[in-house]
Amino acid sequence: MTGPRLSIFARLPVPGKVKTRLIPALGEEGAARLYARLLALTVDVARESGLAFELRVTGGEVGAFRGLFGEDVAVVEQGDGDLGTRMARVEAPALIIGSDCPGITAPLLRAAAGALEDRRVVLGPANDGGYYLIGFREPVAFLFEDMEWSTPKVLPETLARLAARGHGPAILPELADIDTAEDLAQWPEFE
Repeated sequence: MTGPRLSIFARLPVPGKVKTRLIPALGEEGAARLYARLLALTVDVARESGLAFELRVTGGEVGAFRGLFGEDVAVVEQGDGDLGTRMARVEAPALIIGSDCPGITAPLLRAAAGALEDRRVVLGPANDGGYYLIGFREPVAFLFEDMEWSTPKVLPETLARLAARGHGPAILPELADIDTAEDLAQWPEFE
C-alpha cells in the first residue's frame, strides 16, 4: 500500500466566513486572524510530517491559497454538498483533518498513517464528540452519509457504523479543537 495522502479541509480566512461561532467573542476580523494562524500551523505540521498533503478548499480561489502557502502546495476544490459529501470525494488511502486543532503534531500524523498499515480506519477523537482526524485505506462512504455534522453524535455514530461492519478502528489520543470562546480559553497562546 502506498502511504495515505493528507487532505487538509480549509477555507480562505475571510472575515465573517470562518470561525463564525467565535465572532461574538473576537469579531469578524479577530476570528479570521485566528483561523489564518491555525491554518498556517496546520500546513507547517503537515510539511514537518513528511506526508504528501493537499489543501481541500472552499470559499476562495485556488490561486489565493497558493499565494498564502506557495506554489508547491497542492490545492483541490472540495466541490458542492455537505461535509460528508465533500469528505467522501477524497480518494483512499487518505487522512483527513480540519485546520482548527492546534494540538495536532507531525508525529501524530505519522502515527495515523502508520495505523493504516493494519487497520482500515483510524480516528482522532475530539473532546467535543466529533473527530479531528479520520483516515482510511479504502473508501468508507458509509461513514459520511446522513451524518449530523458538528454535533457530539459524530464520533459515537462513526464507531457504531464501523462496529456494524466488523471494523475496529485505530484510535489516536483525544485532542481539542477551537470552535467556541470556551475552546479558545484552553489555548491562551492563540487568544
